[in-house]
Amino acid sequence: MNLEAVLEQFNKQAGNTEPIGGTIKFVLDDHAIYIDGSGDSNVVTAEDKDADCTISTSFETLQKLQSGDLNPMMAVMGGKIKISGDMGLAMKLQSLIG
Repeated sequence: MNLEAVLEQFNKQAGNTEPIGGTIKFVLDDHAIYIDGSGDSNVVTAEDKDADCTISTSFETLQKLQSGDLNPMMAVMGGKIKISGDMGLAMKLQSLIG
């Protein structure tokens, strides 16, 4: 899995999901994916900007979450995912990751 594939997948999911009501930044290894859901739609870019919620993980962990091989709560508790900022936004991510 690479950055382009992840961006494409997030863009597809974001277009089919209600706006999340804020901004989220994923830090995947050394790459950033920024989701701005503060307007009428979710906009996904590869920008590295400040966000209301930042989620740090690896491409490998993200892939396991998407395939259902890893439970999100267990990943957070096991230190595979680090979340800072608005936890309410983080809870809305299931619709974008799936």
